[in-house]
Amino acid sequence: MYLRLADGHRTRMPVHRWYAQPTAADESVLNRCAGPVLDVGCGPGRLCRALLSRGIFALGVDVAPRVVAHTTALGGIALCRSVFDRLPAEGGWQTILLIDGNIGIDGDPHALLRRCVQLVAPTGVLLVEVERHDVEELCTAWFEDVHGHRGPPFRWARLGAPALHRIAKDLALSVTDQWRCRHRYFLALRRQASTSGRRC
Repeated sequence: MYLRLADGHRTRMPVHRWYAQPTAADESVLNRCAGPVLDVGCGPGRLCRALLSRGIFALGVDVAPRVVAHTTALGGIALCRSVFDRLPAEGGWQTILLIDGNIGIDGDPHALLRRCVQLVAPTGVLLVEVERHDVEELCTAWFEDVHGHRGPPFRWARLGAPALHRIAKDLALSVTDQWRCRHRYFLALRRQASTSGRRC
């Protein structure tokens, strides 16, 4: 499975990773989670299920019925809806996850982060995975298989760390942590002003 952009750029999607056990990079995210956790774009639910196994309440949300069904069939808790829909416990989530490129949801990172600020508790944190390169791209994309068969187009975005720093500043959010692990890059955003950085 590939993510094809309108400009022709194609990225292979790590579907095998989404259905596997959490990797070391995933664990570096899970270790920074405090409950309750909202996993935005949870996919097959590997992260929210791992958190539940640790005794941390986690809810996944995704617009794809098949992956939500997969999550719940394996013991996770998930809702089939958009992050922009009405969700439980708005303003009370201690951690919100935007992992596996999900900062790109709906092609408008400003709007997505504003929505997440509405959802997260005042003392909560947003954990966001970004691209390894310095990129800020708003685009139209679609999923494509190895035979070139396409799914319906949707709006998407790609962000590197510098772009997320700029957007966070615009939204009065502070980058309070940033790290890389196994060639994946992550940032933590809060309403607070303190900063730090480390590797897993």
